[in-house]
Amino acid sequence: MKTGYNWLNIIQNYTLPPICILCGNAGMTNLDLCDSCYRHLPGNHHGCRQCAEVLDIKIPAASLCGRCSSLNPAFDRTYAPFLHQGAPRYLITSLKFSANYKNARLLGSLLANYLQTHAERPDLILPVPLYKSRYRERGFNQSIEIARTVAKQLKLPLDVDSCIRHRDTPHQTSLTAKERRHNISNAFSVIKPITAQHVALVDDVMTTGSTVHELAAVLKKSGVKQVDIWVCARA
Repeated sequence: MKTGYNWLNIIQNYTLPPICILCGNAGMTNLDLCDSCYRHLPGNHHGCRQCAEVLDIKIPAASLCGRCSSLNPAFDRTYAPFLHQGAPRYLITSLKFSANYKNARLLGSLLANYLQTHAERPDLILPVPLYKSRYRERGFNQSIEIARTVAKQLKLPLDVDSCIRHRDTPHQTSLTAKERRHNISNAFSVIKPITAQHVALVDDVMTTGSTVHELAAVLKKSGVKQVDIWVCARA
């Protein structure tokens, strides 16, 4: 089973200069991404305040999309700096399915840099958990790997033990929004007391928001007052 960063990654991180993962040119300081590739990342500039859904027109920052207005998600706000296309999609996919841990460091750093100037600081960071069999199969949880970097850079506590996904759920990729909500229903549990009043859930990508809505609802039932969503990209 692959766990965390292996020794080769650690040695390379300290002994070799940063190299852009996308093009192979010299990276920016402490970032495996060059300035040119960074400037070409597709930003999520016009999104719903609550779910960060990409909107066709520019709207006031406090506006909600039609889905959030009607469905009232359990989470309070979503921060998603990039769109799930091009380079961000490649970085997320190759992390998740090819175990490229260096991508997690880069994605976590990019997310943390964005959050430093855009997001309110929570009391606690909580990565979205995987079901135990999926974790064993993959060998790691990409959300935890991204969250480690975010927590370190923002100097925030990271909790990977208090919540579990107690029910295995089929992959959501081919499901409609309604099917996703049904698929993920009652999938999470809080197994240890969480005293934090403001929690940020960290995940790699957000599509319909069904997963984080379900987890946020469970957290709020346990006493958490505010749940924000931190994701690298919005689909």
